[in-house]
Amino acid sequence: MAQNLHRNGRGLFLGALLGGVAGFFVGRMMGNLALGIILGAVVGSALLYRVNPGPWNRE
Repeated sequence: MAQNLHRNGRGLFLGALLGGVAGFFVGRMMGNLALGIILGAVVGSALLYRVNPGPWNRE
């Protein structure tokens, strides 16, 4: 039987939240606030989705 892929909604949400906050500050320095927030959220959610791929209750 093929192994199921991990779905990490918690990491996706947390990455989007932290990336959006970091993107806010980077975007403010660059002069484009909305673009910084959007790119920060996308990059942050992609990173935390891959860095923390498993559920809490692994056996």
